[in-house]
Amino acid sequence: MSELITNIGELMTQDQELGTLRDAAVVMEGERIAWVGPAANAPAADTVTDAQGRAVLPGWVDSHTHLVFAGDRTAEFEARMAGESYSAGGIAVSVNATRAASDYDLTRMALGRVAEAVSQGTTYVETKTGYGLDVEHERRSARIASTVADEVTFLGAHLVPAGMDAQEYTDLVCAEMLDAVRPYVQWADVFCETGAFTPEQSRQVLAACRAAGLGLRVHGNQLGPGAGVALAVEFGAASVDHVNFLSDDDLSLLARSWSGWDAVHGSGVRGTVATVLPACDLSTRQPLAPARRLLDAGVQLAIASNCNPGTSYTSSVAFCVTTAVLQMHLSVHEAVRAATYGGALALGRESGLDQDGKRAVGSIAVGHRADFHMLKAPSATHLAYRPGIPLTHAVWRAGAREV
Repeated sequence: MSELITNIGELMTQDQELGTLRDAAVVMEGERIAWVGPAANAPAADTVTDAQGRAVLPGWVDSHTHLVFAGDRTAEFEARMAGESYSAGGIAVSVNATRAASDYDLTRMALGRVAEAVSQGTTYVETKTGYGLDVEHERRSARIASTVADEVTFLGAHLVPAGMDAQEYTDLVCAEMLDAVRPYVQWADVFCETGAFTPEQSRQVLAACRAAGLGLRVHGNQLGPGAGVALAVEFGAASVDHVNFLSDDDLSLLARSWSGWDAVHGSGVRGTVATVLPACDLSTRQPLAPARRLLDAGVQLAIASNCNPGTSYTSSVAFCVTTAVLQMHLSVHEAVRAATYGGALALGRESGLDQDGKRAVGSIAVGHRADFHMLKAPSATHLAYRPGIPLTHAVWRAGAREV
């Protein structure tokens, strides 16, 4: 079956050749995009949806979430809003609740969070382990995550559990725990931060996970200056996430990692994406990540929700895009691109037709996965122009209408 979406007022494709089209149309066949162009030239299809002048974007690609958890950290949030500073230790509260929850409840809650995200325009989502922190519960989290998300990241190196020696736990992450989760995950991550894992421990985790064939990511430079960015670039990590505190050297390292990349054609030697997490910055009252500086330096940028129970309990990528425009000095187009194509780039899914059984996401072009986000507005500018207003009208995910 084919479906034509026509009379699109603004089609923000995020494809470098197609750009932004007016009075446009798209045709999907099954899960793939079959045609893109002017509405007047659209081919016939089995069914027709009239956009009535609304804007259509690629679905959000949320490249950083923590969806497999139980428990509530409202008290921690209230304390932070009253002036207490954020530290990594609050993760232990979620670990205890997650370990105590049943498989059924963890799966049910994670599926609910994915559904909530889809209802707001997210069509491709990564999620992490990291609230198990022992072999049994990290394996369980990875298995459940693999049934609810498009990409799964092993984050056994999220926090050293209470009562454990930091080096003994790091050794466990790099051996038995890594072996246990390996069938369910594509990526590995480490929280390289004061109160979590030292640069030396982070290096050990990254080396072991790379040797196991996993793609790499790093939580870095969130709570202060640190080694996260340098380690991410050294190990060729796909992304370094948070990046609130960047030195000139950090910025230069990230920019140089993209020196062999042709941004116009989306080809060449990939660097390390800087993923900013605006909702988390607001919740932790950290300085907003320097998204403007990163873009101006030539670094590829992603925006993600960081949906988690402690520091960013939201799945609204639209809220993050709005914040990036209003407070981080991005244009609407730059923010939307970072939350669609940028997220795909951070996950290695920005190109390829059925590569590894998965089509390209994050942009609208022939052969890519048919992921669309239709707004209750004539242009994407309304995402920032009308902050806080629910603007999702319809969502297609892999060619199937979800909303």
